[in-house]
Amino acid sequence: QPFAFRSGTNIAFNFFHRDPGSFVLRSEVGSVDPLVTYPDLNRVESFRAPLSEIDRRRNFAIISHPDAGKTTLTEKLLLFGGAIQDAGAVKARADQRKATSDWMEIEKARGISVTSTVLSFEYNAKPISSIDLISESSATAQSGFKYQLNLLDTPGHQDFSEDTYRTLAAADNCVMLIDAAKGIEDRTRKLFEVCRMRKLPIFTFTNKMDRPSLTPFEIIDQLEKEFQLECCPMNWPIGDGEQFQGVYDRASKCVHLFVRGDRRKKLKATIVSLEQTEELQEAIGESFYKKLLEDIEVLDSLISPPDLERIQTGDQTPLFFGSAMTNFGVELFLQTFLQYASKPAGRSALTQTGSDG
Repeated sequence: QPFAFRSGTNIAFNFFHRDPGSFVLRSEVGSVDPLVTYPDLNRVESFRAPLSEIDRRRNFAIISHPDAGKTTLTEKLLLFGGAIQDAGAVKARADQRKATSDWMEIEKARGISVTSTVLSFEYNAKPISSIDLISESSATAQSGFKYQLNLLDTPGHQDFSEDTYRTLAAADNCVMLIDAAKGIEDRTRKLFEVCRMRKLPIFTFTNKMDRPSLTPFEIIDQLEKEFQLECCPMNWPIGDGEQFQGVYDRASKCVHLFVRGDRRKKLKATIVSLEQTEELQEAIGESFYKKLLEDIEVLDSLISPPDLERIQTGDQTPLFFGSAMTNFGVELFLQTFLQYASKPAGRSALTQTGSDG
């Protein structure tokens, strides 16, 4: 039935509708005329997004233990997406910008996230060969396809966990961030269980490889033992800490060399093919080169290849290594993520029958 509001009442309309691929949130605040009737909100017609828009959208949330680098990774994804031109470190000096997703005064002052933030940006997928290459390599996502990404930055601290749980209900994918030195931590365990319950695809990014770290095999062992989650390394680190040389991308069979530079700007990657033996040995050193060949042999013989179906049901996690603070490995992660991430899908509503039947 139609309904009416009393004269002069200030009201706020909040229309929230979730269809496959559509996410509509509209608000208006105003004064209502006397005895004006409004249609039943249940009869308000919704607008389904075009299939072309659904196909190019990817919604994802980032989860981690506090201080694993979640907000920093968020900023760097925005940087590579072109949404910002100058990323601000969270623990910033007076002359640096504060993090884009931390907009409240308490967040700026304490360097932590206390609210969830949705950050939307477009990313034009391109072949790796369009970034400074020593050798040609294959594309990691549809070349020239413009994706629309909606990134849900959630609070990591336990005090704000309810906000995080609500945010995960709107996500179609999850990026689990792990500190390379500490491995899986308590808060990560709790948030992982929420993602598993919702059967979200989980992509794991091992951060801070430019600091002394656990070995990649120890990271894999933790993930598989604690979470019963099959790991599929998409790239592989070469060294760690001060001796961190870069990562080997298994899909393109190329090494992305680590270079320190301006942390707030995009850095052009130098990539060397595994087949360029002399150039690679000169770049990373003979000992690291031999160790890399041994690790590749182990990975190829023991690790299952990525399985899209298992990834999208949350049974297999693509595993990445990098350093968000130094911008290293972030764009490589983003390009591969777009290959395997789930696009928006429909949601089944829960129904409840009253005691009267």
